[in-house]
Amino acid sequence: MAEADYIDDEEGSELIKPRKLVNPVKTSKNHQDLHRELIINQKRGITPQSKPELQRVMEQRKRDQVVKQRKEEEGLKRSDLEQELMKRQQRLDQMEQEKLDAVERQQNAPEFVKMKDNLRRTRQGEGSGDVEVS
Repeated sequence: MAEADYIDDEEGSELIKPRKLVNPVKTSKNHQDLHRELIINQKRGITPQSKPELQRVMEQRKRDQVVKQRKEEEGLKRSDLEQELMKRQQRLDQMEQEKLDAVERQQNAPEFVKMKDNLRRTRQGEGSGDVEVS
């Protein structure tokens, strides 16, 4: 088999022999530390966070915005009767929640506050009987 003419040892000594270039990224201290940490985490079974925090927050905001937009579109598609029924239902739910909160506050109140409220009610009951309407 014939040898290639560019592999001549006599002429090759005069030429500069190519060397592999050094990758500055791989030689940097930061890259080496990061690579070492990734290898250690992989051995331990710990997966690094797949996305940066800012990207996760932005995606969450975008999802919330899409959900809000869909709700608004649903609201526009509803008839007037459905909208009024929804408003009424919301008011009823709010009133029920306020009643539950008042009862809970009443139960959690100290004994002297309960007695004071009872005294107020009895005074109002006595005063309302004496009031004359003209």
